[in-house]
Amino acid sequence: MHALTIEGKDALAWSEVPDPGCHGEFDVIIDVKAAAVNRADLMQRAGIYAPPPEWPLWPGLECAGVVREAPAGGRFKPGDAVCALLGGGGYAERVAVPEGMCMPLPKGYTFAQAAALPEVYATAYLNLRIVGEIKRGETFFINGGEGGLGVACIQLAKHVFGAKVIAQVASDENGAFCLSLGADITVNRFKDDLVATLAANPPNVAIDPVGGPLMGKCIATMPYRGRWISLASMAGPETTLDVNQLWRKNLRVIGSTLRSRTPAEKAEILAGLVREAWPLFEGGVIAPVIHATLPIREAAEAHRIMQAGENRGKLVLEV
Repeated sequence: MHALTIEGKDALAWSEVPDPGCHGEFDVIIDVKAAAVNRADLMQRAGIYAPPPEWPLWPGLECAGVVREAPAGGRFKPGDAVCALLGGGGYAERVAVPEGMCMPLPKGYTFAQAAALPEVYATAYLNLRIVGEIKRGETFFINGGEGGLGVACIQLAKHVFGAKVIAQVASDENGAFCLSLGADITVNRFKDDLVATLAANPPNVAIDPVGGPLMGKCIATMPYRGRWISLASMAGPETTLDVNQLWRKNLRVIGSTLRSRTPAEKAEILAGLVREAWPLFEGGVIAPVIHATLPIREAAEAHRIMQAGENRGKLVLEV
């Protein structure tokens, strides 16, 4: 089979690689029809985010396709249309994956649409429901509302968990986009005062893939028992935090990743996501937003779009 491997410093090449085989927990083989792009793919390409040792070396954290092989008596059988969360390896013609990390395609969905679901919606569900323990009526803040993760967080926070949603965005146009998804308040990072907005609307739960110098001041706006969840540090790894705020308000600052969790943990997350969100996908209440669909051999262009921050929603590669 072929896969999009990382060659040299950071070049991508459509290369011939060994077929995946079923082994251990990796008991389902999928013929990949589409794979979605995530910022972790760019980090892996740059050599700063290696996949877990049991997964392929090429990128791809989510895919959709057709089951080629599956265990007898399992949840899926050959010919089933599925989407799957991966530890890596989605940029390929085939991938092996634990059965618990596969989900049925929502009814009426194309492979491209379904490929845009697993990573961002699982990350949003994990951090809203399990890590953030969000409750109906609480206020939620997402830093970077226009990206794939931001879209998923806004939709789940508003339509599944019943929260008030604040989103920071890069433009007024992106703010209007997030309002259309269900956000209640948007903040333009280049024009508006984020700290003042959060002080006026204290967030009980925040999901932050940005970090940077402003993070400490934002955490200080949280109410009693607020939960600030840090996923990455695109604006830099350093901030100044008044730790007195932590014990006075019983605040929690939590680091969280999805990729490093075990297949069993991921299976539990995905089961909850299917149970709570699949009816809304199938009923048209929420849907992934796809910025562009490109052939997989044009992945470098998809990466450029994401690196430049030009996308509003997901980028999908078709195999």
